[in-house]
Amino acid sequence: MFKRLILEDSSTLYVIIAFVTAATIFMTITWRAVRMPRAQVEKFAQLPFAPDSPLPRHDPHA
Repeated sequence: MFKRLILEDSSTLYVIIAFVTAATIFMTITWRAVRMPRAQVEKFAQLPFAPDSPLPRHDPHA
């Protein structure tokens, strides 16, 4: 039954590489967010509430 289960060293290597890649991406994003200038943080905080241009009207009869 266990002959079909093949554990190789390469599969462990793939898991470690995937974890390191994901952790590196997460840490990079976190570091950039922490180091972001205060003015940019405030600009991003207001983004959903203050559109730069008026929203296009949806014409249901078009």
